Amino acid sequence: MKIAVLPGDGIGTEIVAEAVKVLDVLDLPFEMESALVGGAAYEAHGHPLPEATLKLAMDSDAVLFGAVGDWKYDKLDRPMRPEQAILGLRKHMGLFANFRPAICYPELVGASSLKPEIISGLDILIIRELTGDIYFGQPRGRRVATDGHFPGAEEAFDTMRYSKPEIVRIAHVAFQAARKRNKKVTSVDKANVLETFQFWKDVVTEVHAEYPDVELEHMYVDNAAMQLVRAPKKFDVVVTGNMFGDILSDEASMLTGSIGMLPSASLNTKNQGLYEPSHGSAPDIAGQGIANPLATILSAAMMLRFSLNQPDAAARIETAVSSVLASGLRTTDIWSEGTTKVGTREMGDAVVAAITKTITKG
Repeated sequence: MKIAVLPGDGIGTEIVAEAVKVLDVLDLPFEMESALVGGAAYEAHGHPLPEATLKLAMDSDAVLFGAVGDWKYDKLDRPMRPEQAILGLRKHMGLFANFRPAICYPELVGASSLKPEIISGLDILIIRELTGDIYFGQPRGRRVATDGHFPGAEEAFDTMRYSKPEIVRIAHVAFQAARKRNKKVTSVDKANVLETFQFWKDVVTEVHAEYPDVELEHMYVDNAAMQLVRAPKKFDVVVTGNMFGDILSDEASMLTGSIGMLPSASLNTKNQGLYEPSHGSAPDIAGQGIANPLATILSAAMMLRFSLNQPDAAARIETAVSSVLASGLRTTDIWSEGTTKVGTREMGDAVVAAITKTITKG
């Protein structure tokens, strides 16, 4: 089982190191190889996604990814910015389906900004289409306007577009996932304004005919954003486009108490995947040893389950994380009175210790 380890920038190196430590203690036949990506790769090789890094990712069964980006790169031409690395990996690897579970652990109910009765028992799966929409649509750029409200003025433009096969395949992923959960899919769109999402709604409805055992509801994105904070437990599987999914999954992460708890998986048709925490590189806290590694560790568990066919090992990690939280250990982002504040490395060590204990008992 070959894993490409791409730590990236900022806190990426710190949190990935803890996930690798957790994978090592499982004593499975992994071959892990590291490479530079993002700003670190730009500094060393003049490009955020060097050919050698892309080749390593393409040749691996899975990619364990940290985070990329730093404010100091914001003035670079867009193709050279660190964030282009993750977009490039998604495109070249065909990673069209992004899974972002939002689970509120019982021990973290008090860490959420919502009332306990609103989020206690929360378990949502957001499935985001990842290779289409306005992030990849062409044409895009800047020009001088020839029409509109201000002809002759400089303007910028992006293109929102989806083809039918793109919508069909992500709809199948959502309905199949719902069959393993509570058999309900909420498709989020903006069909009342955008032609692209009227088409999305029509195609999702068409695919639903193949899944009569699964309930389907359609919801406008603005209403979905409101309902996520009003009554989040109404949702089970949420499927939506690239931009809406980007925003809603970050909103959902805060229901759980911290975005530092939210893992993610991005898969292609062969179940080759890229696994990363849903948060960014957080350059403001990089090097301080206070970042929460649990989202990355839980992403490694998703990697074991979806791409490496090791569900028992995945469950060991998830059980260990629950055990550590139950013991009262917290990083700064989820700390509260009565719990014990620990750093990045200490949290990783605690998960390793919990796994070791279960392996010994087994």
